[in-house]
Amino acid sequence: MNPDTTKAHQDKTYILPVIPLNGKFVIFPRGNQKLTIASKIATLATESAINIERLALLLNPKEIEKENLGPDDFQRVGTVASITKDSEQSDGTIEIVVEGESRAIVLRCFERNQFLQAEVNVVRDEPDESKQARSLIRVATTSFEKYTSNKEIRVKILERVKREEDPGPLADMIAQFLSDESNILPERLQQVLNETTPIKRLQIVIELLEEAVELIELEEKIEEKINQQVHKSLQKTHKEFYLQERMKVIQKELGRGDEQAEIDELREQVKSAGMTEEAEDKVMKELDRLQQMPPMSAEAGVIRTYVDWFLAMPWSKRTENKIDLDEAERILEEDHYGLQKPKERIVEYLAVLQLVEKLKGPILCFVGPPGVGKTSLGKSIARATGRNFVRMSLGGVRDEAEIRGHRRTYIGALPGRIIQGLRDAKTKNPLFLLDEIDKMSSDFRGDPASALLEVLDPEQNDTFRDHYLDVPFDLSEVMFITTANIRTPIPPALQDRMEVIELPGYTDYEKQKIANLFLIPKQIKEHGLKEKSIQISDGAISGIIHQYTREAGVRNLEREITSICRKVARQTVKAGDKSGPVQIDADDLSDYLGPAKFTRTKAEEQDEVGVATGMVWTQVGGDIVAVEATTMAGDGELTLTGQLQEVMKESAQTALAYIRSRAEQLGVPPDFDFEKNNMHIHVPEGAVPKEGPSAGITIATAMISALTGREVRKDTAMTGEITLRGHVLPIGGLKEKVYAASRNNITNIIMPEDNDKDLSDIHDEIRDSIQFHKVENMTEVINLALKPDTSGRGEVSAPAHDDMTEVIDHALKVSDAPRQVPTSESPH
Repeated sequence: MNPDTTKAHQDKTYILPVIPLNGKFVIFPRGNQKLTIASKIATLATESAINIERLALLLNPKEIEKENLGPDDFQRVGTVASITKDSEQSDGTIEIVVEGESRAIVLRCFERNQFLQAEVNVVRDEPDESKQARSLIRVATTSFEKYTSNKEIRVKILERVKREEDPGPLADMIAQFLSDESNILPERLQQVLNETTPIKRLQIVIELLEEAVELIELEEKIEEKINQQVHKSLQKTHKEFYLQERMKVIQKELGRGDEQAEIDELREQVKSAGMTEEAEDKVMKELDRLQQMPPMSAEAGVIRTYVDWFLAMPWSKRTENKIDLDEAERILEEDHYGLQKPKERIVEYLAVLQLVEKLKGPILCFVGPPGVGKTSLGKSIARATGRNFVRMSLGGVRDEAEIRGHRRTYIGALPGRIIQGLRDAKTKNPLFLLDEIDKMSSDFRGDPASALLEVLDPEQNDTFRDHYLDVPFDLSEVMFITTANIRTPIPPALQDRMEVIELPGYTDYEKQKIANLFLIPKQIKEHGLKEKSIQISDGAISGIIHQYTREAGVRNLEREITSICRKVARQTVKAGDKSGPVQIDADDLSDYLGPAKFTRTKAEEQDEVGVATGMVWTQVGGDIVAVEATTMAGDGELTLTGQLQEVMKESAQTALAYIRSRAEQLGVPPDFDFEKNNMHIHVPEGAVPKEGPSAGITIATAMISALTGREVRKDTAMTGEITLRGHVLPIGGLKEKVYAASRNNITNIIMPEDNDKDLSDIHDEIRDSIQFHKVENMTEVINLALKPDTSGRGEVSAPAHDDMTEVIDHALKVSDAPRQVPTSESPH
């Protein structure tokens, strides 16, 4: 726009103070506006205007977002306005009311006296009565009426617009209204202010009005559609409400009003239960089905039970994990005596759990004989971590549905015991103890061990799906701990998901301490006795351990102490107030517990020919066993008795082959004919099956003793497998076997050299009380286990290496059956 080319009349120039506007609105000639002056530059300009002629130039910036505006950053056309009112505020600002006088073209803008001033040329509109002007006025008036048809405006404004016959003032009047009332961009309004030609200015205003009218019509259409949709929705809602109310009345007349209220209450419980989205959708569908069914139908009862299970599950409830290592150590020491290595491993596990908060790692598995405290260790861990405790016994479980639950198609279906345990725990993160995991079995109903693979896998159990619930449930926050007596029956895939912690049997010293610190105080309290009313001496406890129990744990020891407390309680009740403290010594045990159950130890009381003491591993820990051998006239048969299983039979055959191949070096009488004499090997307790590849050197020692007449040392026990060449192979379960030997007063143990690494697992007290002899071949075993013969032959010497081939060939010829040489022991 070039002001010089306009038809408007231009007066002389003026210099006016400039009040900067914020660019968000435009003030036109004949327009009124209230302004708040806050900036320093605007305040000085306002004060200057008030002090002179109360005139100022109102200018908008070219860019609204720009800061630190200079003289060249403002529009070239502004409004000359008079300040009609002014007042200073308490916060330092000035409030003024301005009224637009005329349009002004800025010739130059400059800064003086710390505020902006401008030299302007005031533009005054000349009247225009042309046909084009009259036509544009009618169009503008009609458009303005249409624009304001739905707006609440003062009647005077519309009358003023209709009375105005000059296009310039009409355009400014309508533009000022649009600036005050609509959301038209300030840039478009600035175009109206910039235009000095009245006709063109009015054309721009008409375009703005038409755009505003189109926008209003579009908003009305959208609003109408929204109202129609809302109306339909309201109609639907009212319809549903009406039908539901009618249904409630009908159900009430049918005597089913309480059921409807109950279903509504169940819906509220489902919404507040914190279920997953999938679970909530499934339950809501079941409630919709339940609502349509007669309350006495069988299917309604099934659905109601199903919904109750969902509501009973802890979908979002959890206990806060409070792991204090010092407190955990105190609790473990308070609840259990000994078991130092398992305790250290548990504390390490808790330390890692405290650092990572959510540990995705192997499941702990406590393996040890009965009565050593596996289950109570799990309870202690739960107490140390602040978790709820849940125990599930897997002994005898052979149905997969016990783990995964039954499908709802079956009558009497229930969730699996994992889900049942979580319901009983009432939290999402309990300590879940899976007891006797080695006692599971499988049949045509499935394999529960395979079902446990998903439960115990941290990478999978966050979406565990029970067959009954049929929705995923997150088990990743559950701390699973398992227990077992032996590892062998546990499937390898299941073992891979667990970290095994061995719990060995207790020594006699540890049993004595456990009895004094835990068992006796516990039973005194449970039987209603006072601490001073009964005193059991250390000699009595030792007598119970040796004469009335034979176990790796302390379960039978506690049972015998319980029996004593019962009899003392009976005496106390009969004696009444006259009862005094009861002192129980070793000599009194027979009066309370009857005759000794174990009159002597299993270890031999004297050196004997043909009897060797072996060490075995059983499900209840270690034990020792006597192996007897004798010869008699016959036809060269080898007889085995005592319920020996296949591996032990092969060990006996291997031992006989070794002896026959080296009869001369072993000191067998030259006139002894193997073909005309029978060999009988017997292991006592014939009703108990015996199996395991660790009795080879024991059987061989007993046979050599019987053939040579040399006595076997009574204080020596042995374990190890033998090969045809006389080599001694390593075995398993050494720790449990050594503990058993210690309980039976064995002072010398013969063991394979390759098992030397296992001695570090044995308690220092036991290791110091026993002399361990590590051997590599049968020659060393014989020299250690057999006493020298009376014939003066002395110790047995190993054959020369050159004769070894001949020895093996002869051994293979005389062996009764082919045999695969074992390389290691798998305890049974």
